[in-house]
Amino acid sequence: MSNTLTDKQKELIESFGVVQENMGLSPASARVNALLTISDTVELTFDDIREALGLSKSATSNAVNNLLMLKRIGYKTKPGDRKRYFYSKMGQWQNAFMDSMNGLTGYNELLKDILKNRTKDTKEFNEQLKELTEFIAYYQKESIKIIKNWKK
Repeated sequence: MSNTLTDKQKELIESFGVVQENMGLSPASARVNALLTISDTVELTFDDIREALGLSKSATSNAVNNLLMLKRIGYKTKPGDRKRYFYSKMGQWQNAFMDSMNGLTGYNELLKDILKNRTKDTKEFNEQLKELTEFIAYYQKESIKIIKNWKK
């Protein structure tokens, strides 16, 4: 696999990996996700991934399992073949955004509960916290509208 990646693809994998690291992914997970996005082959086996990125079995396994848990990648099996073929879930970005927006609900409710239980003596801080909860609610509502209207 590694010999089929162009120099430009390797550069893009590294660049995209760094961006994803800055968004919270581990270095190995970021590179695996980048590889599955950039590779001309849309389904790669565990060994393809490991060889292309020069990762250990353990690092590859941890990265793949992390990405599966985060629903960033999926896998398929083929009849008569025990291998799993991993692929990017890039096509499911709308669901990922919706999940992300819906995930803010619990966070915002907790912030509101914190605000209710804070001392009244810290008016400025409390006002900032209240403003944050209002913004999160607004951001959620508008983002969901944008996602739903995207393909109309």
